[in-house]
Amino acid sequence: MYTPNEEILRKYADVMVNFALRNGKWIKKWDVVFVQIPECAKPFYIPLQTAILKAWWHPIFQYLPDWVSRNFYEQANDGQLNFSPMKYLKWRIDEITHNLFVIAESDLHELDWITPSKMMKRVASNKAYREMRNKKERDWKFSWTCCLYGTPAMAKEANLSEEEYRDQIVKACFLDEEDPVKKWKEVNTMIQQKRDILNDMKIQYVHVVWPDEDLKLKIWSDRLWAAGGWCNIPSFEIFTSPDCRDINWRVRFNQPLYRYGNLIEWIELEFKDGFVVKASAKKNNQILQDMIKIEWMTQIGEFSLTDARTSKITKFMAETLFDENVWWQYGNTHIALWMWFDECFNWDQSKLDNPEFKKSIWLNMSAEHVDIISTANRTVTATLQDGSEKVIYENGMFTI
Repeated sequence: MYTPNEEILRKYADVMVNFALRNGKWIKKWDVVFVQIPECAKPFYIPLQTAILKAWWHPIFQYLPDWVSRNFYEQANDGQLNFSPMKYLKWRIDEITHNLFVIAESDLHELDWITPSKMMKRVASNKAYREMRNKKERDWKFSWTCCLYGTPAMAKEANLSEEEYRDQIVKACFLDEEDPVKKWKEVNTMIQQKRDILNDMKIQYVHVVWPDEDLKLKIWSDRLWAAGGWCNIPSFEIFTSPDCRDINWRVRFNQPLYRYGNLIEWIELEFKDGFVVKASAKKNNQILQDMIKIEWMTQIGEFSLTDARTSKITKFMAETLFDENVWWQYGNTHIALWMWFDECFNWDQSKLDNPEFKKSIWLNMSAEHVDIISTANRTVTATLQDGSEKVIYENGMFTI
């Protein structure tokens, strides 16, 4: 099995600890970093531990064994699927300052033949924990980040060799640079500058036109654009959470979606008054139908654009973290069903602690967030506050 050399893993750990963990802006000595790492990513364990210890932080590792999820779903009853150990989770969110998660799969088909509804119940059971975590993050007392460690199974799923798969990770994360952390800061600064321009434009709508379809989204003045950052490594996207109440359009996605251990291909969604009223997929359509039956999961929670000039991802990776940042010829556009981003709302964040306020503005409170991607060529035109229009994205690049 191909394993990255020690220098690459050291650089990767350096990026995750000294850039991704809130970019080092407010991390303090003796902060607690909770690291979740699968067994198949074991070579990355020691480099991460070393980087955290050298930063004078406390590491807590959760080492996740391979090939145990299938047995859980086969054996668990509804009570166990819906169980959330809130006393433990509350202690964990109170204790830790930062969360670092390594994405790695030893078998992408481990959950084949497991009923997706079982997995959906498990995701829903974590909703209360996510809300606690989000509140601590809004209070600037918590940060999180995630990254990808390539495995033979993941490379096979993407129809790439192990070397090709890991080479995409190396290039995308700038691990071939002499100083990857410095490079990340430079690229992130450029992306944030584009974000600031979009926010200053006071965009009311964006109109996305593909060759045979289009999508119009309401932004409004109470929304903000967010960008890049450190939560996902890599991340080159600029995104917002639109006002979904005014969506009456149809959109098709040319990139496959991996969800609940299955591949869903050629997804098409039709919206009416903010809700998905029709959904179809050429492959695994029933899983898509089951997904949109979940509470709050028929609304758009995110609209995102990636500029082809910033990303070095040139292959389909069969992993959303990379595929939502893909370069290819025309960058990518993706929307997410269903959870919205707190940081995309331009008001007192403490209001988001009030469930009734969330309901009054249709704030999506789903426990899910599923990105669906298209790399088709498109033109994005913004309608500004004064009624004028401006093309902001064309041929895979921002024009601002």
